[in-house]
Amino acid sequence: MPRQIYINGQYFAPDDAKISVYDHGLLYGDGVFEGMRAYSGKVFRLTEHLQRLDESGRAIGLQMPIDLETMANDVNETVARNEITDGYIRLIVTRGAGALGLDPFKCSNPQLIIIADSITLYPDSAYENGLDLVTASTIRNHPAALSPRIKSLNYLNNILAKMEGLRAGCVEALMLNHKGEVAECTGDNIFIVKDGKLFTPPIEAGILEGITRNAVLQLAQQAGIETAEIPLTRHDLYVADECFLTGSAAEVIAAVKLDGRAIGDGSVGPITQQLNQAFRTLVRQ
Repeated sequence: MPRQIYINGQYFAPDDAKISVYDHGLLYGDGVFEGMRAYSGKVFRLTEHLQRLDESGRAIGLQMPIDLETMANDVNETVARNEITDGYIRLIVTRGAGALGLDPFKCSNPQLIIIADSITLYPDSAYENGLDLVTASTIRNHPAALSPRIKSLNYLNNILAKMEGLRAGCVEALMLNHKGEVAECTGDNIFIVKDGKLFTPPIEAGILEGITRNAVLQLAQQAGIETAEIPLTRHDLYVADECFLTGSAAEVIAAVKLDGRAIGDGSVGPITQQLNQAFRTLVRQ
């Protein structure tokens, strides 16, 4: 059936789903969003996603146009209307239409948009054999300029790094922070395994606190795997036994090479496989 796009409580065919060209979400990237997965028709950790959306909005002075309980109902209704069993949901809140110029106080009527569809972030072969990564020269936004915990509509920083990866023949790129430490990839959080222990950069490294990231940390702890959120450098990745990425769209996927260097033995490692299976079990519960 044709997709139905939710905008402010109404449903439209994709070609008819429109917002104003004066919307500051379009003009300036002024808005916030969440990307979520549905498994067996149920949105994974919907409450956590909506809380993060609300916090992102509050951080930029953007009030949600409806309460979170109503928003959750609308997300579930959109998933049902589009007959999504296993799929992806993009939830967007823009500042709304305003005047040309940066002043957000001249904007009115924030736009709430929900898209429920399918997504393929990486090829199937990458999930079987792992990804090759390259370090981007584009660094993660400085946290003193814009908090990386705000999931804003302005993703140009990530897009530029993504372009570097693609030009190097890699579908994903590693981004460093302003200190030269490992932050995250263009759309995913990153983990390494060393001597049976699991490590990932802390929030202070300038990363988005991923919902899937937190789920994997919990699964590792439940499995008795020692975990630590500590600053990492590229050296740590070069000498790691395993490496993998996490994200709502990506789920859990191994990285087996960085900057032409094999990570570990260059194959998907056992702890990565264990946590990937645990995650796939979790999302079906």
